Amino acid sequence: MAVTEKTIRDALKGVKDPELGLDLVVLGLIYDIEVEGDHVDAVMSLTSPMCPVAGEIVNSVKDAIEGVEGIESAEVELTFDPPWTPDRINPLIRSSLGL
Repeated sequence: MAVTEKTIRDALKGVKDPELGLDLVVLGLIYDIEVEGDHVDAVMSLTSPMCPVAGEIVNSVKDAIEGVEGIESAEVELTFDPPWTPDRINPLIRSSLGL
């Protein structure tokens, strides 16, 4: 069975933002995912460009993607264009957080 973007997003739900305790998918920090055979290219952001654990989070995203059965390699690009805002959070979760 071919790996899909949804499969990758599901795997990334296990990667949490250490400050907010919510997964990166819910927070809207995963901007783009492209699956090509057994390789994935992902573009993500962080809640702040000054995040002291940015490298750890990027590595966790790469590890989670490469942990998906059928995926051999992943490239994760970190971007701040466009900058992340709370508007990227799922509306139901955003309202439960009072944002």
